[in-house]
Amino acid sequence: MTVSIELQMEQMGQRAKKAARVLSAAAPAAKTQALRALAALLIERQPDILKANALDVNAAKAANMDAPRLDRLTLTPRIMADMADACLHVAEMADEVGVIEQQWQRPNGLMIGKMRIPLGVIAMIFESRPNVTIDAAILCLKAGDAVILRGGSEAIHSNLALAGLLHEALRSAGLPEDAAQVVETTDRAAVAALCKLDKYVDVMIPRGGESLVRAVCEAATMPVLKHYMGVCHLYIDEGADLGMALRLAHNGKVQRPGVCNALECLLVHEKEAAAFLPMLAGKLGADGVEFRADARALPLLSGAKAVPARPGDFGQEFHDLILAVRVVDSLDDALDHIASYGSNHTEVICTNNHANATRFLREADASLTAVNASTRFNDGGQLGLGAEIGICTSKLHSYGAMGVRELTTTKFVALGTGQIRE
Repeated sequence: MTVSIELQMEQMGQRAKKAARVLSAAAPAAKTQALRALAALLIERQPDILKANALDVNAAKAANMDAPRLDRLTLTPRIMADMADACLHVAEMADEVGVIEQQWQRPNGLMIGKMRIPLGVIAMIFESRPNVTIDAAILCLKAGDAVILRGGSEAIHSNLALAGLLHEALRSAGLPEDAAQVVETTDRAAVAALCKLDKYVDVMIPRGGESLVRAVCEAATMPVLKHYMGVCHLYIDEGADLGMALRLAHNGKVQRPGVCNALECLLVHEKEAAAFLPMLAGKLGADGVEFRADARALPLLSGAKAVPARPGDFGQEFHDLILAVRVVDSLDDALDHIASYGSNHTEVICTNNHANATRFLREADASLTAVNASTRFNDGGQLGLGAEIGICTSKLHSYGAMGVRELTTTKFVALGTGQIRE
């Protein structure tokens, strides 16, 4: 008898809910054992995983997938090694589940505290990047959460192969395989069904293009932590070190243009534009960057591929070697532009002015604001979290890179000696 997709998803939710209870009470040593076993399996079975990934990559090429998405889909020995390292890093992190992190005493002697606990069951819907399967699973495992993972159809062979390693690692530590489940169907109906499982799923995390995130937010009946657009800005302040500014712009745009923390728009103070923009044209233009510039910036980008900015270019996530450029009159203008076009992801100022740096950190509304550093640092691994399940661009309950701690919450606990309320 054929089982409907709705029933398949409900059964996955039921199993995840049951596994979450076991995992929430699991000994830290068991979780550590599973993470170390997974790290070893990622190295030992690397040829098998890369072979499965090649099936996905070849199919994507045949379907003319664009270069940025193909880059995110492709696994390499380096990426596999990074995945194994992330497992070991997370394994060595302190286990915060059950820790009472705040405590105070009431006049009647009652002790009140806040205990850190798992969120429960997390469902994650994501596109392209199969390494997210491992990152999400190991963070949820450490946090005591069960997870249901629904990757894109373009990565189905990779994700199912990685799911096999996850289950083997969990079994080896005496933990339930259902603590990390990968949806096996590529039918889009599975996404709609998952979004209605609020009886079993506590939190939904969509990670992918704007259309995916919007669709999940509209359909979900449980809270959603949004990994939304990455419209990241770099503002070059008056008096900034222009050599540093050029390095930050180059790294932010060129190193990996298809990711969410890539630089998408450059704002330059009018007093630095004449000196800086020709440098930018030479350096980034040589690497194939196309500039979409406002009327004041365009004449200063001669020699590079530069065109007048269209109305939609500001606020656009290009995922490509394309950079919007605008000349602004002041820090106020830069902050106004960011408020109008930013996506609450990453905002950076390059400056030698301490007051401007402090003001930018305070007033630019983003999950990460930075001074004199590349936008590419808004990443769980780079921020010291070991890995991330995503960059949350909404403020409840987490804002920014979500590591282990962000996949837990707190509850109140009370310790009494027989007190009653008068």
